Amino acid sequence: MTKISVVQDYKNPQPGETSTLTLDEKIRREVLRNGIHRPKGYTVSYHANPEVEKMHFGSKHPMKPWRLTLTNKIVMAYGMHNAMDVYLSRAATSQEMVEYHKQDYIDFLQSVVPTHRLEQDPVTGAWPYNMGDDCPVFDGLFSYCSLYTGASLDAARKVTNNQSDIAINWSGGLHHAKKAEASGFCYINDIVLAILQLLLYHPRVLYIDLDVHHGDGVEQAFWSTDRVMTLSLHKYDKMNYFPGTGGSDDTGPKTNANPGAHHSLNVPLQDGIDDASYIQLFKNVVGSCIKIYNPTAVVIQCGGDSLGGDRLGCFNLNIRAHGACVEYTKKFNLPLIVLGGGGYTPRNVARLWAYETSVCIGAEVHSSLPAHTPFLEHFAPDRTLFPELSQTGRYDNKNSEKYLRDIVMSVREQLRYVQGSPSVQLQHVPPDIGAVREEVERELQEAKEGKDVGRKKRERGVGTRGEYAH
Repeated sequence: MTKISVVQDYKNPQPGETSTLTLDEKIRREVLRNGIHRPKGYTVSYHANPEVEKMHFGSKHPMKPWRLTLTNKIVMAYGMHNAMDVYLSRAATSQEMVEYHKQDYIDFLQSVVPTHRLEQDPVTGAWPYNMGDDCPVFDGLFSYCSLYTGASLDAARKVTNNQSDIAINWSGGLHHAKKAEASGFCYINDIVLAILQLLLYHPRVLYIDLDVHHGDGVEQAFWSTDRVMTLSLHKYDKMNYFPGTGGSDDTGPKTNANPGAHHSLNVPLQDGIDDASYIQLFKNVVGSCIKIYNPTAVVIQCGGDSLGGDRLGCFNLNIRAHGACVEYTKKFNLPLIVLGGGGYTPRNVARLWAYETSVCIGAEVHSSLPAHTPFLEHFAPDRTLFPELSQTGRYDNKNSEKYLRDIVMSVREQLRYVQGSPSVQLQHVPPDIGAVREEVERELQEAKEGKDVGRKKRERGVGTRGEYAH
């Protein structure tokens, strides 16, 4: 009878023999294959929290937060994370949210649960704070809001602190939320809060919206200021397409005495616009805005519902064309925040945002998705980063060359009224910057009067201003 040894001799595994090493090695090979490396001359940060991906609006709701899971898996499969500073974003606090939103609305979001019975207004039939089918109450609602908002705030702070030149948050970009109500799958307007953060340091911010739906919530928030210019390219049909706003004549307050006049620009489009037309239109309009308005920072919302074949969209755009808009914006070398938004065919949204991440880091990735990409079956049968979307549920292009030329002329006509850079001193200063100014003035006064002892007492403790000055 053959004797079998229970204890086998240990053999040091060679690289590639364990599953962990195999995955690491595959990613390293993908990094080399695609020439991925940290960008030279600028820094890109990537802000995400996996808890957002677990949220569930409901089985029949078109918003699927797990599209972020697919996005992050593709980004990591290519090894793009090696070229960025990756941050686990924190949740925003209610105090941060009320910098824009009303306190009673935030209190409602914090307290409401799916088992609460909401009462409709007996006259209008409206639900409280516009909650309902589009904006349902689901488990973890406030956590969801605070997580995607916190990521956008972190991105803005990295930009204002000069720690990032381009900051990415694909969970953000929820542009329909209003000051005191939800709208269009959006509850908290993280874009507005991020821009307010930028305005503490930047005199002028340009906001660009690529979502197929009009960026009405952001436009409304900054309607009466010249410190933010909003530019939205979207499908427009006042009666039949949500939200029914964003016509070419919606350019801000009608009186020129209001600083916000001519600072809300809209590019209303018809069904079926194609790649070449969209890219040319984008360059003509954005180039003019940056030349005339001279922003010191840019926020771009990259809603994926403007892709061809989207569940709720009506354009014929391919992924490369959408990414070309991000690439063009990036070339101006301005501090840039890149956000997600709409997009209701998750596999295509994930492809898009992964590709636009590669654009941000300056990498030219191969079209074939890496074989080790998790959930690769979701991208069958082609398993490519660039599927042909312009033919998927194709819409006839109703945007004539003349119509598009007229849009460009209309935008440039509005820009004629923008008299150079706005006078920041005449505008409302956000509360945070007022506090900073008072603190600095107090310290200068103390130094002038020689009250160093009192100042040092106040600065005892970890992390306070001037703690290591002496």
